[in-house]
Amino acid sequence: MMDFFNHQMKITGLAQAAGNPILACQINLDKNFAFLEFRSVDETTQAMAFDGINFQGQPLKLRRPRDYQPMMGISELPASNVPVLSGVVSTMVHDSIEKLFVGGLPNYLSEDQVKELLSSFGQLRAFNLVKDSATSLSKGYAFCEYADPQLTDQAIAGLNGMQLGDKKLIVQRASVGAKHNQMSQQVPVQIQVPGLNLNAVGTQPPTEVLCLMNMVATEELVDEEEYDDILEDIREECGKYGVVKSIEIPRPIEGVDVPGCGKIFVEFNSVLDCQKAQQSLTGRKFANRVVVTSYYDPDKYHRREF
Repeated sequence: MMDFFNHQMKITGLAQAAGNPILACQINLDKNFAFLEFRSVDETTQAMAFDGINFQGQPLKLRRPRDYQPMMGISELPASNVPVLSGVVSTMVHDSIEKLFVGGLPNYLSEDQVKELLSSFGQLRAFNLVKDSATSLSKGYAFCEYADPQLTDQAIAGLNGMQLGDKKLIVQRASVGAKHNQMSQQVPVQIQVPGLNLNAVGTQPPTEVLCLMNMVATEELVDEEEYDDILEDIREECGKYGVVKSIEIPRPIEGVDVPGCGKIFVEFNSVLDCQKAQQSLTGRKFANRVVVTSYYDPDKYHRREF
């Protein structure tokens, strides 16, 4: 562990002098925690930027010891010019105007699934799914902050009110009123999920047509055999909830902007069957992607207005 963190301190430029920043390490295997001793207070503070780093397949939480007494006049946060470390999402979301509250989360969504949904807007700086201390189950709400503050309002507009199963998300600044929503003055950011327009999700009342998003990438639809496999998988999975009348998966055409490409449209025999599928499939994983769903206008579906 000392070698790991000494190496990370050096390659990220957080080590402030030659030699190893960490002098000692004590590990308690029974209680799954360790103490790291640094050679300087400042390097210790900078190392807090590694909170959430992956070590041997496990994200680590980095905290000061409970009996730690901060020094007067010394910041306890990593320097603001420390870059967001690639692949590292802090588990501690500090209070700021960019801190987001995400409520109304279905309890069946895992930490990774919630993080993946939020990350569809861009890289997270920090994320914390609040869990029951006794059961370790999700309490249905989380806090997060994006690495790029400009994405905060985009995430609020896109996620707030989204239908997930039988719940709707509540997404707002943790300190409501800290900053006025300036969405009308901003250019929308391109969401990083194929075919996913989060602003439209959850606004359509139940119909017999279900739109599945974030299930396939457009490049997966080019190959004929791969396309047939995806079609068969969708038909088999959706058939568990009722009679599937038809499926439409718009495919990419070179040089043409194909409407709905990246989305999957499934027509069920009844609204009830469609509702069963929506409640079951929302938040599920398909090819390591968190599925997002929305009901779709049947008339537009039959006119192929995707």
